[in-house]
Amino acid sequence: MSIGAAEDAVKKQTLVSATTHMRLTRLAGFDSIRITSIWSPGQKAPPALERKLLANVQTAARLNGIKVFVSVHHVGSRTTPLTDTARADFARYAAALAKGFPLFRDIIVGNEPNLNRFWMPQFNLDGSDAAAPAYLALLAQTYDTLKRVSRKVTVIGGALSRSGADNPAADRHTHSPTTFIRDLGDAYRESGRARPIMDQFAHHPYADRSTQPPTFRHTNTRTITLADYGKLVALLGRAFDGTAQPGSTMPIVYAEYGYQARIPAHKAKRYKDREQATINPISEKLQGTFYRQAIQLSFCQPNVRALILFHAFDEPSLIGWQSGLYYADRTPKTNLQLVRGAMDESRRGVIARCEGLELAVKAKVRFPASPSTNGDPAALTLTCDLDCTYVARIEQLPAEKPKPVRSLRGRAVAATATKLLLPGGAPLKPGRYRFAVEVAAALNPGVPAVVLGKPFSAS
Repeated sequence: MSIGAAEDAVKKQTLVSATTHMRLTRLAGFDSIRITSIWSPGQKAPPALERKLLANVQTAARLNGIKVFVSVHHVGSRTTPLTDTARADFARYAAALAKGFPLFRDIIVGNEPNLNRFWMPQFNLDGSDAAAPAYLALLAQTYDTLKRVSRKVTVIGGALSRSGADNPAADRHTHSPTTFIRDLGDAYRESGRARPIMDQFAHHPYADRSTQPPTFRHTNTRTITLADYGKLVALLGRAFDGTAQPGSTMPIVYAEYGYQARIPAHKAKRYKDREQATINPISEKLQGTFYRQAIQLSFCQPNVRALILFHAFDEPSLIGWQSGLYYADRTPKTNLQLVRGAMDESRRGVIARCEGLELAVKAKVRFPASPSTNGDPAALTLTCDLDCTYVARIEQLPAEKPKPVRSLRGRAVAATATKLLLPGGAPLKPGRYRFAVEVAAALNPGVPAVVLGKPFSAS
């Protein structure tokens, strides 16, 4: 599972500044970043300034080993791409990104199309859903256009808001994600399309309020937040299973998620404007605790491929979001170490014990080039991609029933070369032998993996 930041602050006009911000993002523990590229009616490709910013992002990301998600969408409901021409232009714009920037292989299509802030109309005159079928048309055309650029492009659809009213008589027209997914599936089936429309599904599972923990479930409403994973998977299954579009098995990207923290008095001068009265930001300690819980929850959700926190850096205006791990002046918050530790534990596979989860370990072993047979200790080097437990052995062949003659047990940290020193003993008896290292995930272990060395002889 990738853990990233939704952060346009890395889009800088100089490569030095872009690299500095990307480096700070990496130092906070993030391994990916989500940026936006805004389409306007009539555009078929990004304008010159946008291309310059994106080029700096691509270079800075490559230098820091950061994966880039690009969210392509329009601004506001007035520019919703509803016509054939607008959809074609939007799709060409997205394709120009994929063609011009080879690092950008994860493209999110649209932003919160279930809200009238980003998509209008939401309803037809008879009260039926207008947004989901129209978004389907945009998503399908963009999918086809991007795949013509490269089959390696991952097209990510949805990017839905957590809630909506589903009431065409309300002053504000919105759809809940529950209704929108159902209607999107109905529109897809009615279209007769025999190809997918997306490779992954994006969702914005924000909490209802700042004090609501990530673990809160919405069992009796149509809202979908982080703990409602089972509801989301079931909805995708009912919408798409049995068609060319995967549903209940589709990878999920939590493309925005965040909690705003209070600004300490000694940092107040770094911010401007006034906080909205309805925000009620939480303490930095609680923000860090909630982010850790969010990582634990997401880690245990098998279909989830990414959790993207909104932001890495606080916005300097208090009208915006102060949800980052850095203050607006780019100094770290007091919870950065806690959250970075949680990200690290997630990548190592030890952030949480998950019911039914079985992790497979990939291991590399460097065996002795010339194994000693006179009883000297044997040195091996083991590297696992997750924290792992291991049993290293010298086995006497035949292979049908190898017999362990020396062994060593222990635990290794992920991505760290660990030296294993099998204890010495009496010289090996004449015969054929081999080294064998059996590894399993330290937490949530699946079927153990075994790495075998080349047979050698003792005489």
